[in-house]
Amino acid sequence: MDNDKNPVNISINTGKLKIKVTAGDNLFPVNNATLQISNTGSPDKIIYESQTDINGFSEIYELEAPSLSYSLEPSDNQPYSEYNLRVNSDGFEERLISGIQILPGELGIQNVRLTPLNTNLDIYNPTVIDAHTLWEYYPPKIAEEAVKPVNESGEIVLNRVVVPETIIVHDGVPTDSTATNYYIPYADYIKNVACCEIYSTWPDEAIKANILAIMSFTLNRVYTEWYRNKGYNFTITSSTAYDHKWTYGKTIYEKISQTVDSLIGSFLSLPNVRQPILTQYCDGKRTSCPGWMSQWGSKALSDDGLSAIDILRYYYNSNIYINTAPQIAGIPSSYPGYDLTIGSSGQPVITIQEQLNEISNSYPAIPKLNIDGIFGSKTAASVKEFQKAFDMPVSGIVDYPTWYKLSSIYVAVSKIAE
Repeated sequence: MDNDKNPVNISINTGKLKIKVTAGDNLFPVNNATLQISNTGSPDKIIYESQTDINGFSEIYELEAPSLSYSLEPSDNQPYSEYNLRVNSDGFEERLISGIQILPGELGIQNVRLTPLNTNLDIYNPTVIDAHTLWEYYPPKIAEEAVKPVNESGEIVLNRVVVPETIIVHDGVPTDSTATNYYIPYADYIKNVACCEIYSTWPDEAIKANILAIMSFTLNRVYTEWYRNKGYNFTITSSTAYDHKWTYGKTIYEKISQTVDSLIGSFLSLPNVRQPILTQYCDGKRTSCPGWMSQWGSKALSDDGLSAIDILRYYYNSNIYINTAPQIAGIPSSYPGYDLTIGSSGQPVITIQEQLNEISNSYPAIPKLNIDGIFGSKTAASVKEFQKAFDMPVSGIVDYPTWYKLSSIYVAVSKIAE
């Protein structure tokens, strides 16, 4: 990520935090919102106070964090520090978030949605972020078959694997009719779960293996319409006994976010099995789960040099492989199959120029472009501003993750405009 405007020197015992404040459907940045950060142990002692910029972002804050070693091995020491955030802006209700988790050497992005004054606030204001699953005890996963016998049961399933535009998360156990349902973009859901269940301090291949397992599990729920076939009106739950931990307001870590973006559309397959594999796992410390992946074990295997796919084959099946969904719902134009950069031309460039112009109506820091189908320096500059605004590596190149993100944000802002 391009942090030239906010250089920060990171030591072993500090982490970074960046705040993004939006309104509406989490898409319109709020400029000049006042931010106050304090330690949860001393909530009245303000550590930082500043305001958001034109994209709704804060500066990057440097905050104390525990020793890195606490998150690299099972430990009796809490591996992250916790902070409070207070957000105020004219015309909006005050927002309070408690328990923001800061890991050493990592950048966390805290998304904050404001609601207009004198409206009904959602039930989570103030927001208290739940403890991490590798630190706090949560009910272990109830075992299920990794491949659902859909043909025998007669359940209705999709005829092909589709990455959905939205995941409906039931924030409780399936039978809790009082629990709230949240409509979450698919990529945001995966990022949230991964940040709840693994540490961003882990090696890249361990993070990738766990994210692929989360994606495959989620897409199995989508493909088999697991809960809808049981009479429920949601895709998945936030209960660790049934699905994955999902936490309203969870801080998203840059490393995990960018890994999810790079893997969008991926899931795990077995030969001659159409559905994504229901890749269940456990922490490997409090509970053991033969035949499933151990999270701490995946980290240890990564330390030994194993790749993500080798880790997954070690735990699940030697024939498992990474597959790609043929369709991502809500994306108006498919990735052209090659990166767009300076010198590119044609219809794919026209597509991204049109999308950038539409998005710039909500994010004015993104420069408007002439729609000419030529990828020049101005288009590259606009792409860079987009990547900055949405926490992506700032390259000015439209690779697959950037194409997907551009398309999804374009669709979202277009719907709101309509």
